[in-house]
Formats: sequence, structure tokens, C-alpha cells
Amino acid sequence: MGRVKLAARNIAFGYIGNIITGLLGFILRTVFINHLGDALNGVNTLYTDILSVLSMAELGIGTALNYSLYAPVARKDYDKIKSYMLLYKKAYIIIGCIIGVIGIAVSPFLSMLVKVPAGAEAAARDLTLYYFIFLFNTVSTYFVAYKYSLVNAEQKNYIQTNVITVTKMITVVIQILVILLTHNFYWYLLSAAAIELLQKIMVNEYLNRLYPYLKEKDVQKLSREETGAVVTKTKALMLHKIGDVARLQTDSMIISGFINVTVGGFVGNYNIVISFVSNFVNVIFNSVMSSFGNLIATESKEKQYYMFQVYRFFACWIYGFSAIGFYTLLTPLVSLLWGEERILGTAVVAWILIDYYFKGDRIVLSNFKTAAGVFEQDRYLPLLQGAVNLVISITLVQSMGLVGVFIGTVISGLIANIVRPFIIYRVCFDRKTSEYFIDLLKYLAVMVIAVVLCTVIKSWLMPEITLISFGITAVVISIIFNSIFITLFRKSDEFKYVWSIITRKITLSRKAR
Repeated sequence: MGRVKLAARNIAFGYIGNIITGLLGFILRTVFINHLGDALNGVNTLYTDILSVLSMAELGIGTALNYSLYAPVARKDYDKIKSYMLLYKKAYIIIGCIIGVIGIAVSPFLSMLVKVPAGAEAAARDLTLYYFIFLFNTVSTYFVAYKYSLVNAEQKNYIQTNVITVTKMITVVIQILVILLTHNFYWYLLSAAAIELLQKIMVNEYLNRLYPYLKEKDVQKLSREETGAVVTKTKALMLHKIGDVARLQTDSMIISGFINVTVGGFVGNYNIVISFVSNFVNVIFNSVMSSFGNLIATESKEKQYYMFQVYRFFACWIYGFSAIGFYTLLTPLVSLLWGEERILGTAVVAWILIDYYFKGDRIVLSNFKTAAGVFEQDRYLPLLQGAVNLVISITLVQSMGLVGVFIGTVISGLIANIVRPFIIYRVCFDRKTSEYFIDLLKYLAVMVIAVVLCTVIKSWLMPEITLISFGITAVVISIIFNSIFITLFRKSDEFKYVWSIITRKITLSRKAR
């Protein structure tokens, strides 16, 4: 298949997977809150983020090796693929063991991170045992995950998507039954651990059959230069990983430590909705990343820049649309799903969504940079971002409360929005960065017009939160934002390219009928 067809297949299966897993996630969270409570919901959120922090032991070697696989996969050089995969396998076994050791070492300090509100006390022994079940799930993943790199390098991300979707369906159904029958958090965690362990065993066998040459013993060692290239990129990515963890995965720990774990659960309720939509959105951008790797390996810089512009235009459109939708509809949705007592203040939601919108631009920059193998030039930037986030968030949470945490997140994120365009435009395109910031101002102006108009319309259409008023408001805001965007950008080359793909798919779909 060509790049466009593979990307389209990845997107299609990604959409199906995200719709199914997202809806199941909403149902599971509702059952969880109603039967196990807000405190355990907060613990569930917190431990997920703690294990994300521990996973920085991966240190970017997966990204470096994925990049290294693009060229041999494009050439069908199976001997070289086997060599890289063997290195990947050894590295991930070591990484899994390191995470296990670090995770065990962290366990005595859990009480410092979990501030449980009065009336919802949890025994220290239980909190530790919960944590070890989470740790087991994380560590066991590394003994299979490395094989997905070959699937993704071949632009067949849909295989991993389908495995995750099926596993999630089975897991959620069983976990809901466990909650309803036992009302026990232990059995809730253990049931998921058992299913995921079985899934890892079955996936390992499936990928062995899909790529039988990976089991061959005659594997050549990589040259010193090839190994050195992986090591060099891994060193740069290590700094990226540490900084990103400090910026993105510490908010729940700061909230749990300085406020309480239940408030962390309330934030988690908002994040599950945002994640559902952003995962749906990111299917597009992550599905084409391997295609970008192939594009960069085979096409001119002019073609690369043109596709980058299209990629960024579409990201600003989709992230702008979803950010406006969140700002007007997220709090009413949380109120409808889980109760008015679990909503967050308007200022908190606004700062969360400011970061969400600018993350769209960062994803474009980061994905293209990753596909191009540009890791070293900004290797210290994430460390600066992580430090800024921790300092500002910890300082402001003590005087401003929850909103202070997200002010730190936004400020630290904007550093990358300012710095990375200079690197991408200079290294990848040999172009002036001013073009990037002119486009940024243009997109921001559209966002300001849209948010003002949509907020006013929401106040008219939804004076009270009901399913009917929510649905009508969602439809009207969708029409207004997209009408504004299409009207203002319909003559641009980027819009014409995106629109041509959409119309082509519609035409092919009609012919298929």
C-alpha cells in the first residue's frame, strides 16, 4: 500500500478503537465512582501517573530505534531489521527490570504522595498493594512492547490499535462485573492484570507468526556506527523524556500532595473526557507519523515542507474545534455524567484548555521532528520545561490552589511552542521561522473570534444544563466554528489539499456501494 492508504487505514481503525474504548471508559468510570468512591478514583489516577513517571526509564530508546527502522523497512532489508530488533529486545528487557527495581524502591514513600481526605481513609498496606499491581502491569509490558516498533515502522499502526481495542473491551466488561458483584478494588485491579497478561502472551505469539524471521538465530551485530547513532539519539531523547515527565506527569502528584487525592480524581474526570477526544484527534496525527518517516527518507525538502504546512493547518483546525467545544461543553458534560459536585472552576478549565490547544502545535512539531530524527538540537529544552513547571506549579498551588498547577503547565509548555519552530525550520526546511509565527497569529485570531462568539451563544442556548440544551448547543457551536474556519481559509493551499482528500474518500465510498 502507499503512504496515504496506510495512513487512512490506521486512521479508520484508530477511530473505531477510540470510540469503543472511550465509551467503555466512560461507563467504567461512572460505575467505579458510584460503587468505589471518589477517593479510590483519585488513587487510580495518581498511581497511573506515578507509573508513567517510572516509565521514563525507557529514556527514549524506543523512539530512537523506531526512527532507525524506517530506512531498512523501506528497503526491505530484513537482516538489518533483525539486528535492530535484537538490540531493541535486549534494551527493553533491561528497562523492564530497571523499572521494577525503581518501582519497589519508591513504594515506602507512597504515603508522602497520597493525601486522603477525612472520612475516606485508606490503610497504608492497601495503598501499597494497589501500587504493586499497577507496577506489575507496567513492567510486564516491556517484554512484548518492543515488537510493536516493527509494526509501526511498516505503517501498520492499526494492528496495535486493534489489539488494544479488543483487550479493552474484554477488560472493561469484566471489571464492571467485578465492581458490581464484589465492590472490591483489589479484584478490580487483579482482573485487569490477568487479562492484560494473557493479552501480552497472545500478542507475542501473533507477532512471532507475523514476522517469523525475528525468531531466526543468524542475527548480525550492528556496526559501531549504527549502534553509536542509536546511542547518540537515545542520549538526546533521555533528556526529552525526563523533562516531559517532569512537565506532564507530575500535576496529579502535586495536586494529591498539596490538596488531596479526591481533587486529583475530579481532575481525572475532566481528563478522561479530554483524552477521549484528543486520542480520537491524535489518531490522525500519530497514524501519519510513520508515513512522514517514509516521506523524509524519499522526498525533497520542498515536498516535506508542503506536507508539514498541511499537517499543521489540519492540527490547528481540529485542535481549535475541540478546544472550543471543551470550553463551552466540558463542564456541563461532567455535571451530567458524574454530578455537579464534581465540576471544576471556570478558571481551572480555561488554563487546562489553553495548554490543550497549544499542545496541538507542539504535537505537529514533535512528530515531524521525531520522524526526521532531529533529537539532539533541543535536548536540554524539556529539562528547562520540567524545571519551570515544577517551580511555578509548586509555588502557585500554595497561594492560588488548583489553578496555580495548570498555570505552571501552560507556561512551561509555551517554551517549546516558541523554541522548536526555530530548530525545525532551520534544520529540516532551511526556511525563515517568521513564517511559522505569522501563521500562529493568524490561527490565534480565529480562535479568539470563535471563543467569544461560541461563549455568548452557549449562554443563550444553555441557561440550564439538560440533555436537550446540551445537544442543541453542541450542534450549533460545531456549525459556527467550522463555518468560520472554512470561510476564512477556503482559498488556502492547505485547505484545498485536505478538502481534496475528503472529497476523494467520499467519492470512492459512493462507488464502493
